Amino acid sequence: MQIDLTGHHVDITPALRDYVTGKFERVARHFERVGNVHVILGVEKLRHKAEATLNLAGGQVFADAQADDMYAAIDALIDKLDRQVKKQKEKNTDYRNGTKPGVAE
Repeated sequence: MQIDLTGHHVDITPALRDYVTGKFERVARHFERVGNVHVILGVEKLRHKAEATLNLAGGQVFADAQADDMYAAIDALIDKLDRQVKKQKEKNTDYRNGTKPGVAE
């Protein structure tokens, strides 16, 4: 997984880069075929914003989050991405097994 980290009105410090990289390892545990990740961290007035786009084997996932603290925004972003990646993985495994999701046999 290759992480491209960009700052919009924010300097990307090594501590911030390490924090984002460590958090994205959680997402990579659920879906082993994550391509590249584009993360944008920004500040708009007093709100800190984090957004990310993941290129997966089955498509693309996007999420964004806002908070009063940059680290809280990153945590919220990772939670959203984690849920979406799990959902994407479930869709792929259901169709691969020949069953449709939500249909009882």
